[in-house]
Amino acid sequence: MFLVSLAVKNTTMAEYKKPTTEQEFEANFAQKKPLMNPTQAYYESSRCLFCYDAPCMNACPTHIDIPLFIKQIHTENIVGAAKTIFDANWLGNACGVVCPTGELCEGACVYEGQGVPVIQIGRLQNYATSHAMKADVKLFKAGADNGKKIAIVGAGPAGIACACELRVLGYEVDIFEAKDKPSGLTVYGIAPYKITNQEVLDEMDYLQKQLTYKVHYNHSITTAEQIADIENKYDAVFLGVGIGATATLGLEGENKDGVIGAVEFIEDLRMKHHKVDVPARVVVIGGGNTAMDAASESAKMGAKNVTLAYRRDRESMGAYGFEYKFAIGTGVQSLFNATPVEIVGNGKATGVKFAKTEVRDGKLQNIPDSEFTVDCDLVIKATGQGKQAAFFDLIKDLELDNKKRLKVNLENYQTTNPKYFAGGDAVNGGAEVVNAAYEGKIAAQGIDAWLNL
Repeated sequence: MFLVSLAVKNTTMAEYKKPTTEQEFEANFAQKKPLMNPTQAYYESSRCLFCYDAPCMNACPTHIDIPLFIKQIHTENIVGAAKTIFDANWLGNACGVVCPTGELCEGACVYEGQGVPVIQIGRLQNYATSHAMKADVKLFKAGADNGKKIAIVGAGPAGIACACELRVLGYEVDIFEAKDKPSGLTVYGIAPYKITNQEVLDEMDYLQKQLTYKVHYNHSITTAEQIADIENKYDAVFLGVGIGATATLGLEGENKDGVIGAVEFIEDLRMKHHKVDVPARVVVIGGGNTAMDAASESAKMGAKNVTLAYRRDRESMGAYGFEYKFAIGTGVQSLFNATPVEIVGNGKATGVKFAKTEVRDGKLQNIPDSEFTVDCDLVIKATGQGKQAAFFDLIKDLELDNKKRLKVNLENYQTTNPKYFAGGDAVNGGAEVVNAAYEGKIAAQGIDAWLNL
């Protein structure tokens, strides 16, 4: 049996004033990993041991040659360092700041556990790529036209990485994007203190200017007729459609005013900044990284009482430990072993009714007669996102797994319909930007191999 942990006031909580101007918003959402200056980069790069068979490189999903680019920074070959990074990861700038480096490259650093700070690999990566972008250094060009055309559905990290790789290989590329900006969740779904809108879009502009792929914005693909048209016009198709809106919980009162999905909440905040009104009392339901983002963002938007509620215990949360600590540091309160059973209120949410939970015979169960209510003005559901099964039904012979993710050959990311390749969240179910960048690149190489059999 697990004890129930109720919300406890964080006596060391940070206090954030509700931002009313862009300047106040930027102050509340100061970057967690600010850009290094040249002196910082020089001294940090001097600490690297340039390991043979470096564990940091093996821990990176895109296998960037980390010792090489750090050595290039230290020898003041900053452009060379940027080239090394982008050669491996087309979204090398964004990944330098949004990657969970403590779980990946930096977590594998040989300094880890030795009482020595690990190398700040992510910030060095961001430093080098930002330098090349600001100087508008031309690192790449499209390959000689090979006469073949590829369609990409979705301008998220996987789609952009696929487009860049295909252009280098000489393919004409058209991207069809439902929204009005590129990069998917990188600009729409990542907390603003991790990366700014401008930095994301600057990288997108930098890549598109050099590689000249076309992006058709506000262009949703929603009908079988559109799919047939694409199949007739293009030699292959890459699906980088991500995952859908926040999944429903099936709770009574879930459709009341004042209830929103976490992804939708974060997108609204990313696009509108200080113009978003976050009330004083917020309940965030969920235990993943998105829940942590939504909770800490609510606090930074001036909410005075933010409760993060999870149905299991702390150790069972899916969120990275550092994300949870960051949320608590903003003043968020924790509520464990509590599952929502109803959203209460007359037309508008005024609270969430919970039942205490325990694990009995290996199964999570509600404790009888244990219900209680947490008052709030806003409920944010961070309970996972729906998949794109309805879209996939438009395409013949696509097979999905039991979690409604696209089945692909992991060697080349080809789907069960050979004309279609896929990557990103539609395949992995919701991983990191760096995973999507890797999958898009490998899929592009798979397309090239398939069309040249």
